[in-house]
Amino acid sequence: MKRIGLLSDTHAFTDEKIIDFFKDCDELWHAGDIGNIETADKISKLKPLKAVYGNIDGQEVRIVYPKIQSFTCEKVKVLMTHIGGYPGKYEKGVKELIKNFVPNIFISGHSHILKVIYDDKNKLLHINPGAAGKSGLHKLQTAVRFIIDGKEIKDLEVFEKNRS
Repeated sequence: MKRIGLLSDTHAFTDEKIIDFFKDCDELWHAGDIGNIETADKISKLKPLKAVYGNIDGQEVRIVYPKIQSFTCEKVKVLMTHIGGYPGKYEKGVKELIKNFVPNIFISGHSHILKVIYDDKNKLLHINPGAAGKSGLHKLQTAVRFIIDGKEIKDLEVFEKNRS
């Protein structure tokens, strides 16, 4: 069993309340727009970090983190990229990635809008954790945490805070 903390779009800002929300997690996953390598380093010191770079991330972040991550956690196949769209409106190239990798979870960020949608067509759970940072048009800072236990994805919880 693994407890996963998922965030995106920190834009070089880490909120202590979100960090506290992740205190019992085993791993942290970041769906891009980290902001800078210092932010990635700060997050990775808390828990093991899997991340992808986003469109605002510079070379320092892109050297360490790939554009696409595909991995298995417990018995769940995970596909993560920053700009991915969502079921019915996936970005160009994402449909092919999903077809080739056949994930159980597809994670993307970029929109700053928290979405958790089951994609019936591709038989996967799509998660966009929204935006954990302060930069952008969003009014709420958001993140999610959940448990992966074997093949089961369960106990998803949402963090929400008015952006200050």
